[in-house]
Amino acid sequence: MDFSLTEEQALLQKTACDFLAKSLSREVLKRMEESEAGHDLDLWQKMASLGWLGLPFPEEYGGSGGSFADLTVLLEEMGYRTCPGPYFSTVVLGGLPVLAFGTEEQKRQCLPAIAAGERVMTFALTEKDGGRDGGGIRVRAVPFGEAWRINGAKRFVTDARLADFFLCAVRTGKETKEADGITVYLIDGRTRGLRTRDMKAATGDRQYEVKFYQVPVRSEQVVGGLNKGAVVIEDTLRKAAVAKCAEMIGGARAVLDMTLAYAKERVQFGRPIGSFQAVQHHFADMWTDIHGSRYLYRKAALEIDSGAPAVQAVAMAKARTGEAYRRVTMLGHQIFGAIGFTMEHEMHRYHRRALGGDVMFGNGAFHRDKVAAAMGL
Repeated sequence: MDFSLTEEQALLQKTACDFLAKSLSREVLKRMEESEAGHDLDLWQKMASLGWLGLPFPEEYGGSGGSFADLTVLLEEMGYRTCPGPYFSTVVLGGLPVLAFGTEEQKRQCLPAIAAGERVMTFALTEKDGGRDGGGIRVRAVPFGEAWRINGAKRFVTDARLADFFLCAVRTGKETKEADGITVYLIDGRTRGLRTRDMKAATGDRQYEVKFYQVPVRSEQVVGGLNKGAVVIEDTLRKAAVAKCAEMIGGARAVLDMTLAYAKERVQFGRPIGSFQAVQHHFADMWTDIHGSRYLYRKAALEIDSGAPAVQAVAMAKARTGEAYRRVTMLGHQIFGAIGFTMEHEMHRYHRRALGGDVMFGNGAFHRDKVAAAMGL
């Protein structure tokens, strides 16, 4: 399997690198992070004009017709610059499930608007008692005449306050801990009965609790079939895990680059600190973590594009990459010393994202269990 970038992917990588370096100065990042929504409409529209918002969607829906592997190339560069905003939630958590499981009407309702930068989307899955898969879902939709009504609360819903559309996974079948009897609905963000509350996440992204008060849904809003939402959830989480790996590797690369530059300039005992063997070994570990994890996530992305289940490849990539990003940032902190722990320095931004990325869509222990299960254990 060839993990090298295609000519088109290399061009996308360079374009993204140049654009984000120019657009996301330290001042711009600080302003976006301190804003209530963490979103810049001008930047969003520029991303739309570059074709990024519709990158993995077919041309018939206003997209660029790119592959999932193409998307991970872009996400890696976004991770390098810690790009804020609702790109991940809109394209990965919202658009891809609609593309894979939505009806033709749902696709035409959502995908062209996302590609044009006119709509933001997210997926409401996690609840108080869990939600890395369908087994933790307790929020129910109950019949109400010819429709259904949703009551309950979802937690850690990324960019919910910005969302024009929600995908929401609820229980419509019998009460059980298993991931059956689940239905995913497409809900307009303006629907009466939706309330959001900021959860004040320390990880650098915007996480909200979303409460549903008698929110009405109808059969035409079902995505993937009534009581068949477990398949939608599984596919979404699998792709989201690999997409998050790409984003994390971009961040880890940035930490390596800035730390390496510092180690060449910082002089102690009359020598650059990068000349000391102990520091050199730290860099060797960082390099190995980054490149080993990158090969794993690219393998998983290519398997997904081939139509393979990719369960084991995804689990290996996420288990390795989340922990690798954390190790890289911790080693970066050790090399930078005290300055790396200040808010004036950029390291805090990467460290917080490493902590969040590691646990999103399943941490290392969760995915190691999946690897073991795939081995028949």
